[in-house]
Amino acid sequence: MTTVAGYSDAQLQELGLDPAKLPQHIAVIMDGNGRWARSRGLPRIEGHRRGVKSVRKIVEECARLGVGYLTLYCFSSENWKRPQHELNLLMSLLKQYVIEERSEIMRQNLSFRTIGRKEGLGEEVLAEVQKTIDYSRDNTGMCLCLALNYGSRGELVDAVQTIAQKVQEGTLNPNEIDEATIADHLYTRGMPDPDLIVRTSGEMRVSNFLLWQLSYAELWVTDKHWPEFRQEELHQALRDYASRDRRFGGLKG
Repeated sequence: MTTVAGYSDAQLQELGLDPAKLPQHIAVIMDGNGRWARSRGLPRIEGHRRGVKSVRKIVEECARLGVGYLTLYCFSSENWKRPQHELNLLMSLLKQYVIEERSEIMRQNLSFRTIGRKEGLGEEVLAEVQKTIDYSRDNTGMCLCLALNYGSRGELVDAVQTIAQKVQEGTLNPNEIDEATIADHLYTRGMPDPDLIVRTSGEMRVSNFLLWQLSYAELWVTDKHWPEFRQEELHQALRDYASRDRRFGGLKG
């Protein structure tokens, strides 16, 4: 297997990045595809197609940087409100992505997973997603996680229902339920919480994304639309992240 060469510490320092202060988990709200297209007189779907190019660039760059986990908010549970023709095109793009990127995922030694509800995504899309998950199961590099038909409130509802079922069956004592119990029943179980949340297109909200998991995440927002987002913006986000004083509610002496 040919893997993507990572940056040396010296190369990271040349980019203004501190190897000791890189986040382990980056999560991205990829916003602005439609606005990018509209500002250029193009149909919205062209913005989504261009957004796929940004995904490719950022996935490879995060792998080179040595990031452990990258979660991309690709399709929210609220996105079903969009026109049917756009939904059809988005599902087609998703299917195309997981097929075409399969060889790149293997080349970069990435493990691939998704979070979210499967309902509505379609059998063909789910089959290709599962195939990519299976192909990459033994890979040891960065975990690439796509949030598909994802909503954080729905995730919490699903977790509570599963926990309640276990209590009802007598396999879980209510007095033993703690934060770790809840985390173990979320879609993201087994993954560390995000250290850094990146949002494009200038919106100052989290849009029902990883509400439990981002409790102590740093938020970084850029006015750039997602189709314009490239390595330079990612590096700036990482430099800003490294400059922040992360106390997690405590004090530094």
